[in-house]
Parts: sequence; C-alpha cells; structure tokens
Amino acid sequence: MRVLGVDPGLTRCGVGVVEGVPGRPCTLVAYYVVYTDPADDLALRLLHLDRSLNKLVAEHQPESIAVERVFSQHNVRTVMGTAQASGIAVLAGARAGLPVQTYTPSEVKAAVTGSGQADKAQMTAMVTRLLRLAEPPKPADAADALALAICHVWRGGTRSKLAAAADRARRGGAR
Repeated sequence: MRVLGVDPGLTRCGVGVVEGVPGRPCTLVAYYVVYTDPADDLALRLLHLDRSLNKLVAEHQPESIAVERVFSQHNVRTVMGTAQASGIAVLAGARAGLPVQTYTPSEVKAAVTGSGQADKAQMTAMVTRLLRLAEPPKPADAADALALAICHVWRGGTRSKLAAAADRARRGGAR
C-alpha cells in the first residue's frame, strides 16, 4: 500500500510518501515540505498549497492519504492556518478519489513509538529507524508527515479491513 501523509501547516506543510503493509517495515518513497510566505495573501497561500498537494498526489499515485487531525491549540491563529491546510489536504485526496483518514497526534505517536506521549525527537528518531534512513528527515514537518503515513499503513489498513467487513455484514444482514 502506498500512502501519502500530510502534516498540515499553512507556512510549512510536511508531505511524506511510504509503501508498506501492516506488520512489516515501510519503505520511503519521498518527502517534501511545501512552504508558503506568511506575507502573501491567504487565498494565494491556499492556492499554492492546493496545487502543490495535487501535483504530489498525481506524481506519487498513493492509494490513500493520511492527514493529521487538527486539535485545539491555545493560539487561535495557528489552529486556523492548520485547519485551512488540513482542509486543502483532505480535498486533494477527495479530488483524486482516494480514501482519506485523519489521525490525532497521539494516535500517530502511539503507532510509531509505542507511546502517545512521545516528543518530536523520539518521533524523528523512530521514523529514521523504521524507514532505515541514514539520517533524520528534516525539517520536523517532513518527519511528522512520514510518521502519519507509517501510522496509516499499520493502523489504517486494519481500519479499512474492519470497515469493509462491517459493510459486508450490513449488506448481508439487510437482504
């Protein structure tokens, strides 16, 4: 399964692409950070992010997209930009006809490190180890996007199978 992970941000949006199957190590395909200039008009920044994500989806042909779920932060300006970037990422997946799954930061940390309380350094170290990289992906936004993709391969595959089984059971029971 090829997954494109997105760590949404309006100034820096991390994107990571991995391939793998549940229970096995994933393989790095690529990672990026899409930057927008805070001095630019919001509409132009969102348009740049939209075009960049659509280009990466077309280039890498993922089977699904994993996006970090926006959570409440103390800084409303930061959460608004993150939410807007998250919406663009979800839209990119929908536009391509791909399933999109969101994960909380704690879910990703637990999947990748075994602890929902892991810090950035622990996350980056585990992503580096799990993908067998010579050096950590930089900046942290890229490592976070790769962690999202790994989380989806390991957890999303199981979620998808459970959802499909439940759907089959509902259809079978409705006959």
